[in-house]
Amino acid sequence: MAIPKPTTPPKLMDRVRHACRLRHFSRRTEEAYCHWIRRFIVFHGKRHPEELGDDAIVAFLTSLATVREVSASTQNQARSAILFLYQNVLRRPVQGLPGLVRPTEPARLPVVLSREEVRRLLAAMHGTPKLVATLLYGAGLRLTEALELRVKDIDMDRAQIVVRRGKGRKDRQTMLPAIVAPLLQHHLVRVKVVHESDVASGCGHVVLPAALAAKFKGASISWAWQFVFPAARMCTDPRTGQPTRFHLHETAIQRAVTEAVRAAGITKRASCHTLRHSFATHLLEDGYDIRTVQELLGHSDVSTTMIYTHVLNRGGMGVRSPADRL
Repeated sequence: MAIPKPTTPPKLMDRVRHACRLRHFSRRTEEAYCHWIRRFIVFHGKRHPEELGDDAIVAFLTSLATVREVSASTQNQARSAILFLYQNVLRRPVQGLPGLVRPTEPARLPVVLSREEVRRLLAAMHGTPKLVATLLYGAGLRLTEALELRVKDIDMDRAQIVVRRGKGRKDRQTMLPAIVAPLLQHHLVRVKVVHESDVASGCGHVVLPAALAAKFKGASISWAWQFVFPAARMCTDPRTGQPTRFHLHETAIQRAVTEAVRAAGITKRASCHTLRHSFATHLLEDGYDIRTVQELLGHSDVSTTMIYTHVLNRGGMGVRSPADRL
């Protein structure tokens, strides 16, 4: 009778990934949690977290604020990752973390470009990055939302885009700008040629959310589920081991926008997200209802959208300066 070999317990980071996938966390959340847990382990001399107490958590998070001088949102992300590790992976409750030093987050107004600055920025771009940037401004999309669009999410007939699993894992609808529609159609023709070539070579599988690959057989190679903005190179899906063509990496668009800002002579600290801020502000300037803008942006609370009323192109708080009456 053969003696069964003892099974090796899974490594800590594998347990973290498994716990994230059980809860259907996004790939970005999973990567962020793994990143902060590794930082936590290295900070304490690569000791196993089971050997560390609450004071070790406080020491790590406090060092982020006092030594690394990270923002409050960055520390909150690190805190969430460490608490997830102890509560959901190690099954060890964490107390209130007394003595934790937390940085204060000052209230900041978003950077908004004028319409002329948006024209100059887009004029300095070309190719797929320009198409993505136009969608960020024209539809108010976040960068990840634009890059994660699937072919089935574009409705040319109704001139709308369906954002799936946006921030907070919420779906919403927004407009498809008329200026983008013909460019997007031409872009999809070229993408479909690449996809058909991938399928002919035995590849063509795309990453699907949750358990859709098991539920819908053949969906991973169907045209409808392909990314609108696929990457130029094939890669290996870490979850299935299959060769796949993932969407464009965020840094490709971020780099193109940064270069365009410089080429356009824009002195504001503009980024991809600035185009979304500009979308909301310009809609309010055009007189659209703030509730409509809230729905297009996907904000849960209208108070989040209200910040754009403070940066409208009407002077400080919409008041005319008395100097202009002299």
